[in-house]
Amino acid sequence: MTKVLIAGFKHETNTFSVLKTDRAAYEARSWVEGAAIPEAYRGTNTEIAAFIDAAGRHGWTPVYAVAGDATPSGPVTQAMFDTAVGAIARAVDDAGGVDAMLLNLHGAMVCEHTDDGEGALLEALRERYGRALPIGVTLDLHANVTDRMAALCDIMVSYRTYPHVDLHDIATECADLLARTLKGGIRPTVTVARRETMEGFDQGRTTAPGPMLDALERARAMMAEPGVLSVSVNAGFTHADTYDTGPSVVVVGDGADERYRAMAEELMAFGWETRHIATVGTVSYADAMAVARAEGRPGAPVVIADFADNPGGGGYSDSTGLLRAMVEAGLRDTAFGMICDPEAAAACHEAGEGARVPLALGGKTDPRFGAPVEMTGTVKALSDGRFRFEGPMQAGLAIDCGPSALFEAGGLSIAIGSRRYQNYDRAFFTHLGLVPEEHAVIAVKSAQHFRAAYGAKAFAIVLADEGHGLTSHDLKRLPYARVRRPVYPLDLE
Repeated sequence: MTKVLIAGFKHETNTFSVLKTDRAAYEARSWVEGAAIPEAYRGTNTEIAAFIDAAGRHGWTPVYAVAGDATPSGPVTQAMFDTAVGAIARAVDDAGGVDAMLLNLHGAMVCEHTDDGEGALLEALRERYGRALPIGVTLDLHANVTDRMAALCDIMVSYRTYPHVDLHDIATECADLLARTLKGGIRPTVTVARRETMEGFDQGRTTAPGPMLDALERARAMMAEPGVLSVSVNAGFTHADTYDTGPSVVVVGDGADERYRAMAEELMAFGWETRHIATVGTVSYADAMAVARAEGRPGAPVVIADFADNPGGGGYSDSTGLLRAMVEAGLRDTAFGMICDPEAAAACHEAGEGARVPLALGGKTDPRFGAPVEMTGTVKALSDGRFRFEGPMQAGLAIDCGPSALFEAGGLSIAIGSRRYQNYDRAFFTHLGLVPEEHAVIAVKSAQHFRAAYGAKAFAIVLADEGHGLTSHDLKRLPYARVRRPVYPLDLE
């Protein structure tokens, strides 16, 4: 039987965050080892589930190592990196070796000891198991792909949707290419191209016509060419201060052929030419409040995204700029969440459902992004924070937000959690008994993924950004030191 290792070690690193990413950060979201992996992931819309399904379909013996994912934050500690490498090595050794590997990575991991976390991981595995071992890798489309990453894997496939709803599909594509490799049908190679830009392809947005959808159409045409196995368009992750931060194009081809380099360069040139084009824009808090008051109604709500404090990009999830604006505007019939505040959640649990309690909500991680908002309200519901996503993103996956509460003050119904999560699933509200679309306004800490859950129900969507958070799009406000220079938009126009 062919033995294929299945492992995941993901992190999107915001190098400007003060929060370290250690073992506790992974355990707060996902750290599953060995035989526990199938039970945790089978039947979910995830890459690991697709790898499991592929093993059954292709008749492989799966060797389960680890499935690790931490909410975006600061650099991964070297101890945590070594733990992940060790978990993979133990699984391989216990199995008496493997014939191939399927790795679920992100592509924008930065560690204490290296700016190229995925490249360092692949290098460690190559040093231990050699260059001949076939390795297939899945990436987020916000990967910052390095030459080292491309050189050290055989197959590299990135998501093609943002919000990311194609995780299972992409991992299936990767696994099926690995199956063809193991049968000797193909000899895949990976080619990557970049330009002197940190931004491109409309940040990867696929919810409206624009550069990303155009690029993906071009990529599909390229994939119809002989020998081309896969083409990925990566928008990059701008909040990682590394040399190669920015968009890229990856072409996986059968064997060595200069056509693959030409294709990657051609598509990346399109990314450079369209780098200024964005299908969305942000507005002030005042403008967001005006839209919400004028247009929001139950059943057809206005959705406000707290763009600058997106925990899905490394935001602390407790900045208070938008919350304070909603309070001061007297906004009513509003569902807001989730704000990460373990102290406030604990106070609600201590008081109990139905109690009126004063809270100093949010503003506890970084004073630059707003002081706590003093509020007195009613504890409407309590939860242990454990639930499953309803989808479409990561449907069926179980998560744990820690002790959570629904707190009502004035016209605001506020979901409070104890762990940082981007709100891209209705279950962040519904596990507390709140049906979000029954409110006139839904306010979420997210930048784009919220559209997967709330976009179809929204009468209007506004992105609010006044710099109150670590994921504000004004990159010139951030102290970049390691990215290549000159580069757009810091230097070049």
